[in-house]
Amino acid sequence: MESRQIVERWVELFNAADAEGISQLYAEDAVNDQVVFDKPVVGRQAIREMFQAEFLRAPMVCRKENLLESGDWVVLEWSDPVGLRGCGFFKIKNGKIVLQRGYFDQLTFFKHQNIPIPVTYLEI
Repeated sequence: MESRQIVERWVELFNAADAEGISQLYAEDAVNDQVVFDKPVVGRQAIREMFQAEFLRAPMVCRKENLLESGDWVVLEWSDPVGLRGCGFFKIKNGKIVLQRGYFDQLTFFKHQNIPIPVTYLEI
């Protein structure tokens, strides 16, 4: 699969809430760095566990707005049906995601999904 196709498959698996399937797109030692988390998630197993937890938290849909490819990188600009928008940067090597960076507003996500904002989330 080409890099663009890997990210298109990622969107399909994300929308199916398939944590196992989506994790198989990542290299064994991949890094998933979501700006809303304190630190990056490292390793395929940890990434699978992150997706399992997130898919249980709320129903999520990723609508592809733009998909741009340049060398090893694919950029996904996305939206969801309730108004959240964001983007993800995927670095692909040897047919696997080795690095993903995601940018979106966690507080807006909580609000749109009617999830209480954790008290510790607001502490500085």
